[in-house]
Amino acid sequence: MRRVTLADLPAVTAFLSARAQLAMFPLSNLARFGLDGADDFAPSMWVDEQKGRICGVLTITRGGAVLPVLPETDPQKVRAALAGREVANIVGPAPQVRGLVDALGLRHALIDLDRTEPQFLLNLDRLIIPEGPGELCSLQTAEPETMIRWRGDYTAEILGMDPARAAEDGRRAYHSYVLADSHRVLMAAGQPLATTGFNAVLPEIVQIGGVYTPPALRGQGHARRALALHLAEARGNGVTRAVLSSASPAASRAYRAIGFEQVGEWTLFLMSRKVRIGD
Repeated sequence: MRRVTLADLPAVTAFLSARAQLAMFPLSNLARFGLDGADDFAPSMWVDEQKGRICGVLTITRGGAVLPVLPETDPQKVRAALAGREVANIVGPAPQVRGLVDALGLRHALIDLDRTEPQFLLNLDRLIIPEGPGELCSLQTAEPETMIRWRGDYTAEILGMDPARAAEDGRRAYHSYVLADSHRVLMAAGQPLATTGFNAVLPEIVQIGGVYTPPALRGQGHARRALALHLAEARGNGVTRAVLSSASPAASRAYRAIGFEQVGEWTLFLMSRKVRIGD
C-alpha cells in the first residue's frame, strides 16, 4: 500500500464514491477537514492497487479512527501501513473490521464496544413518514442541558462509554451538532420526544447517527417519525439515499417501518484507550 497524495485524490474519491454506503466517514471527513489536516477527524489515506487499478482505500484519522474500504486487500498490508501509529477504533464493513482486528493484534485490547450490527440503506423516493405527534425542530429549540444529557445517555447506552466520559462527550457533541446544524429534535407542546441526526453528509447521501428516545418515551414511534421527517428535509435538499446501522432489534423494526432495507453488516470496534501498532 502507498500513501495517498493530493494528486491521487480524484481517483481515490471516485473509488470511494462508487461505494459511498461503505465510505461515508472517509468521504465526509475528507471533504470537511482535508487530506492530512490538523483536525482530529482529518484523514490520512493509503491506496492498495493491483495491475494499475485501485482495489482498496485505507483511512485513519488524526485521532486514530481506522476506516477501511478494502474489499480485496490483505489485512497484513494494513499492519505495515499503520506501523508506529496509534489506533483508537475501527469502524466499517464487518468482514474487513474483523480481519483488521486480528492483523493489528487488537483481539485482546481493552474495549468499550465490539458489536456487529445490520446495515440498512434507503432510497429516499421510498421514504414512509409515519403519523404521530410532534414537529421537527433544530436541536437548540430544546433546553440545552436536556439535549446534552440525552447525548451522554446515548453514548453510554449505545456506544458503551463509561458514564463520566459519556457526559463529557455529550457536552462536546451538542455544541458540535449545533454548529454543524446536523441534528434535529422532535418537539410536541414544548417537550422533546426524540432526537435524530446525520453523522456524515454528502450531496447525494447521508449517514444517520444519534437517533435517541429516552426510556420513558419509548415504544410510541417518536424516533421513527423524527428520523423520517429529517430525511424528508434532506430529500428536499437533493439527497437521494440514506444509510445507517442498527444497534438493536427494536431500532431495526423502526427503520424498516420507514422503508429501510438491510444491505450488509457493520462493525464498531471501539477501544478504551489507543494502541500503537508495532513495526
